[in-house]
Amino acid sequence: MDVIEYLMTGDPAIRWQVMRDLTDAAPDEVAAERSRVATEGWGAALLAEQGDDGLWDGGTYRPGWIDENRPFFDAWTATHFSLQSLAEYGADPAAEPVRRAVDRAAGSARWEYNGAPYFDGEVEPCINGIALAVGAYFSRDAAPIAETLLATQHSDGGWNCWEDDTARPSSFHSTICALEGLWAWEQVAEASDEHRAARRRGEEYLLERRLFRRKSDGTVPDLRMTMISVPWRWFYDVLRGLEYFRLARPERDERCADAIELLREKRLDSGLFPFENHHEGPVLFTMEGEHDGFPSRWATLRALRVLRWWDDAPALT
Repeated sequence: MDVIEYLMTGDPAIRWQVMRDLTDAAPDEVAAERSRVATEGWGAALLAEQGDDGLWDGGTYRPGWIDENRPFFDAWTATHFSLQSLAEYGADPAAEPVRRAVDRAAGSARWEYNGAPYFDGEVEPCINGIALAVGAYFSRDAAPIAETLLATQHSDGGWNCWEDDTARPSSFHSTICALEGLWAWEQVAEASDEHRAARRRGEEYLLERRLFRRKSDGTVPDLRMTMISVPWRWFYDVLRGLEYFRLARPERDERCADAIELLREKRLDSGLFPFENHHEGPVLFTMEGEHDGFPSRWATLRALRVLRWWDDAPALT
């Protein structure tokens, strides 16, 4: 079984993106496959997990069963990361089950931090960046989040969830979330010059570090950033950075070259790419490719479309 054939045996969320991004299938064929996301596989399973209160697992950022006095840990079952996953699966926002689910979430979800409606955002840029990308994807008014991201950008061009002082160093994790949100928002809203300039400064933060190195001495600050993980949640890795630049700078910036070569080296003899770094935390259900060291359709899809972009390669067959 070749790589494309193997990918096409996966979930509809995988298949329609393979058809769009790797094989250049006809638009009507892509749309027909995409329509399955809301009614089959992971998309349908995720929609079925939404509660009668419009929330996933009873909470917005954290599940309702987490006591605020308990030590912090990540859980991927609440509304915020469920909406992120629904967008990553590529569920059609116009599909009735999807539109209804997002309507219900928008009406119910309130941030635990400040009690604000979901699409007004809160304060942490990693959270706000994801929420802004979700708002853009589902055509929701998330303009307040974009303004908050501008106000919390650091002087080095990036963002940092853990440091309020904008003169302090930024974080790869927060920066990629903020950039994805701002870029997605620009695609659906009339962005100001200030918005575009902020995004470009954020891109320079990553590019000056060649997507995974310290600017000061070229060392890798965290080896986990060189490992492929899916889903990403709020975490940064080189593949996520490359996926961003594939969209935001299609003309290709040579400062991505080191990250591209690191990615190429990960390709297995089978032509697939491995899942390397599992982000611990409760999940609503298990997807394929969530086992460290095993080949992953998600990782392979994303890696191959990055390499196709970089190499300016023809459609795969």
